[in-house]
Amino acid sequence: MLENPRSPRVRAVAKLTKRSARTDTGLFLLEGPQAVREALAYRPDAIVELFATPTGWEKHPDLRAAADEHGVTVEFVTEYVLNAMADTVTPQGVIAVARQMPASVKDIFAASPRLVAICEEVRDPGNLGTIIRAADASGADAVVLTGRTVDPYNPKVVRSTTGSLFHLPISVGGDLADVIERAHAAGVTVLAADVKGDDLLRARAGGVLAQPTAWLFGNEARGLEEHALELADHVLKLPIFGRAESLNLATAASVCLYESAFAQRAADAD
Repeated sequence: MLENPRSPRVRAVAKLTKRSARTDTGLFLLEGPQAVREALAYRPDAIVELFATPTGWEKHPDLRAAADEHGVTVEFVTEYVLNAMADTVTPQGVIAVARQMPASVKDIFAASPRLVAICEEVRDPGNLGTIIRAADASGADAVVLTGRTVDPYNPKVVRSTTGSLFHLPISVGGDLADVIERAHAAGVTVLAADVKGDDLLRARAGGVLAQPTAWLFGNEARGLEEHALELADHVLKLPIFGRAESLNLATAASVCLYESAFAQRAADAD
């Protein structure tokens, strides 16, 4: 059992809360039973180390069974050690170290996707995590991160995806113009979500949303830059029917992705 919270091994895990350490090692931190559960279910090969307190491990027989099935060995630690490793105040007894799993933009669009989320300069970890989760829930094929979008392996992003990080390909660090060029070459229409755009309802009525689509989402404060809007095939905005000034980025992205998912499935049923 690991008992010393100041040991080099514990410090190495704790450093993964910093982007520099994640970049240097190609590893990232999973905290809590839900994240570990999804990793064991969908990407057990990505798990490098698994740590738990005896009490925390005892609470989750499904995790024990999954770890045994995939040959993943748990190392027991004290509460003090687990707390020293974690980014959260309450890591719920289980932590893992995993390999990063970046996908290539080339491979994503070579697979003829029908629905993709592109995030350009999205800076808030909670927003990015929620967009990844919404993309997964709406049946999107991939998420592509461009510009200075926050690191998807940031602990706050990982937590807010609630495991969706392991469910679909995520590309990191692409150039927006190159990404959109590849989307167009794959026959994918690029729709930019922006308050300066046309009404989304008219686009839906015109059949635009039923096409293979990549939604482009921008920075929380500034939105999309003019050059980004010019690269898109259509610029659309969500109508505000009530008195709200606007929608949070992640909320708006969720609606846009689901609008496309509904339209595509309706077209398939016809």
